Amino acid sequence: MTVETKLPVELDEISNFSKGHGEPEWFTKFRTAALEKASELGLPKPDKTKIDKWNFTQFKHHTVDSEVYSSLNDLPEQVKSLVDLDDENKSLYVQRNNTPAYISLSNELRDKGVIFTDIISAVKEHSDLVQKYFMTDGVKVDEHKLTALHAALVNGGVFLYVPKNVELENPIQAVYIHDNPELTLFNHVLVVAEDNSSVTYVENYTSTTEVEEGIFNIITEVFANNGAKVAYGAVDNLTSGVTTYVNRRGIAGRDARIEWALGLMNDGDTISENVTNLMGDGSFGDTKSVVVGRGKQKQNFTTKVIHFGKNSEGYILKHGVMKDEASSIFNGIGKIEHGASKSNAEQESRVLMLSEKARGDANPILLIDEDDVTAGHAASVGRVDPIQLYYLMSRGIPQKEAERLVIHGFLAPVVNQLPIEGVKKQLIEVIERKVN
Repeated sequence: MTVETKLPVELDEISNFSKGHGEPEWFTKFRTAALEKASELGLPKPDKTKIDKWNFTQFKHHTVDSEVYSSLNDLPEQVKSLVDLDDENKSLYVQRNNTPAYISLSNELRDKGVIFTDIISAVKEHSDLVQKYFMTDGVKVDEHKLTALHAALVNGGVFLYVPKNVELENPIQAVYIHDNPELTLFNHVLVVAEDNSSVTYVENYTSTTEVEEGIFNIITEVFANNGAKVAYGAVDNLTSGVTTYVNRRGIAGRDARIEWALGLMNDGDTISENVTNLMGDGSFGDTKSVVVGRGKQKQNFTTKVIHFGKNSEGYILKHGVMKDEASSIFNGIGKIEHGASKSNAEQESRVLMLSEKARGDANPILLIDEDDVTAGHAASVGRVDPIQLYYLMSRGIPQKEAERLVIHGFLAPVVNQLPIEGVKKQLIEVIERKVN
């Protein structure tokens, strides 16, 4: 039996929600039009994963209210470790469930024209700028039911804007805290880097409560315009009762770079899409992902780099560890469109299985519509290398510790890419906890 896909809200509810938050008329119409489309569209169809019984649409509350934090000292202990409490000039946004609970941006960055605020405020205060980018050339509303539902119900997220020629030396950080068991999250992250700018953005999704059934629908759109560079790091660490759809998409202009470092550590069933469109000549995309699956969770990860511009370069590196009865599909797709001559598409997917019932499926795919290009792929699925274990154990290291070291070494290529030490430490701790 499939989960009923009747929508949990009516047009009047969404219209009233939008008007009640002071959103401009265009966004109210945008929401209601998207909700009408959601009722007509079907669910996405991830390769080799049946999601018709997953609950993406039925929930009790569209939003829940939470108290704000008067200072960072009020943060949960596990969140404090993610941020530098002593840095007075840090740029940080903390969202507690659906509530913008804390935000700081240095005067220096404000003076340079940098915008960093919650998405609802951005829609009101920077309406024309948001309208230009919000689900226009990145993720489209009508791709399927989940993108349309997201557009209608967005109730959290941030807007980060970096003006032309502005280079940010220090990372911008967002932390999304889930501590209410009735939370339903439709989070939208919009990052825009204008010509010849650069920014590093890092986000954390973290659950501090258990839930029986929760829904997270997360969409990220990254625009790196001509000559811009965006480094995007993320650690997703949501509890087992949360069913998650996450879609992170980047659009790179001429000579632009988008680099992703993703720690995908959710304990619940997850569908993840990460697509980088290399639109401009000389554009560059690099996606590094690590995954640890445990319990009986089912996950599907699709990473795609599409080459439109000449001399564009795209790289995919995915390492996953499966234990218990967890199963995951890893799809890596490098596509070179006709006209994208002298482009290079490379990918590698590796999966370690730590138990007999664990399953991992690595599918490297190259789709080439141009002759004058280079491309390659590699994939493997297997157990911990016995030669590596023997080498470590021969030097007096117990087997369990030797396995731990091999796993950390296996995942290190992505872990080491995260630019904030607190976040990197968190990812290491999450890996340690899940593997052990």
